Amino acid sequence: MMSALKRSLFVGLVVMNVSLILLVIALLVRRSEVDRSLQPSTEVTSPGPRSSGSGSTETATRRNSYVVERTANEGEVARETMGISAASETPDSESRTIELFRVTSPSVVHITTSKVARDFLSMNLQEIPQGSGTGFVWDKVGHIVTNNHVIQNADVAMVAFDDQTSFPAKLVGVAPDKDLAVLRIDAPAKRLRPIPRGVSADLEVGRTALAIGNPFGLDQTLTTGVISALGREIKSDSGIPIKDVIQTDAAINPGNSGGPLLDRSGQLIGVNTAIYSPSGAYAGIGFAIPVDTVRWVVPELIEHGRIIRPGIAITVASDSMSKRFKLPPGVLILEVPDASSAAEAGLMPTRRTRFGDIVLGDIIVAVDNHQVTSTADLTLIFENYERGDVVDVTVLRQGTELVLPVELETLD
Repeated sequence: MMSALKRSLFVGLVVMNVSLILLVIALLVRRSEVDRSLQPSTEVTSPGPRSSGSGSTETATRRNSYVVERTANEGEVARETMGISAASETPDSESRTIELFRVTSPSVVHITTSKVARDFLSMNLQEIPQGSGTGFVWDKVGHIVTNNHVIQNADVAMVAFDDQTSFPAKLVGVAPDKDLAVLRIDAPAKRLRPIPRGVSADLEVGRTALAIGNPFGLDQTLTTGVISALGREIKSDSGIPIKDVIQTDAAINPGNSGGPLLDRSGQLIGVNTAIYSPSGAYAGIGFAIPVDTVRWVVPELIEHGRIIRPGIAITVASDSMSKRFKLPPGVLILEVPDASSAAEAGLMPTRRTRFGDIVLGDIIVAVDNHQVTSTADLTLIFENYERGDVVDVTVLRQGTELVLPVELETLD
């Protein structure tokens, strides 16, 4: 009886040990299969041309579209490999941006303005801080370009460079219609490093855009983004639209006005001028005057102190007046000087009869087939002409349409 029980226990122990051994073997096999599936690449040996003096073959490596990387903190993560890896791209991109800022920042200046007022009690003159903005070096002579609204109504302007050296600035010229102004400082030539000028006509949406400025007085601030749109239109301080404006999402805040907008190569492509924001702070929409406009406006300001533009020497009614009197779309002529090409061409002003009745003058509706619906249209059309050019002016005179050739004059 006892011997049978011992035999049963012995058999049971043997079966248990065999089961444990089989379980261990199965676990080892499963682990080996898992390790093989996690290999990052598979080496395939293919016969190739024998090298001189060697009988070895080339080994080609075929990589999977996804490779498994091990990191100290994240374990195993999958990453798709597409051309140049992000790891090799980032240092290049960062180094280019760093180098661009290092080269360009000495050309960007911080402009502070103040107004001179007399103290009511002491009667002494004192400077009252008015505001601040940004500008940049235009040439080796010391001309600084900024926005008109940065220095508007200021009596004193100071220009500070990145090394905190500052110089008093003199006003050279302003163009309120383009929101541009030019200052001049007396600084050593070695201190003046003009920014190379690019071209805005061939810009494309999506290109990199970089802005350097002094937002909220924080000087030498770099922000990056892209060109979000082209051909925008904003209103200048004078109410005349500025056309072909660049829209960017590079952060532009109060204090950035007048600073340069640059492309990836560090060339000037625009002058930061305005933002669109309900709160007055950055909201992802900034605007810059295109460099193609800056290229022709700044030389005019340096030479003449203002934009010398051709036009017709007439006085016209405001758009609000024309709307109030419910006139047809166009520009109503109020006065025509006697000794002018407009008078010689036969343009008629608004006048009174001997009985006191008002007779409306000609209403300009087109110039050389360019439609005119507002005073801004009339101003912008003449930017494409030179003094002495003859244009066909289409007018409405008491309901009748006439076309009169008029020679353009230089306007004061």
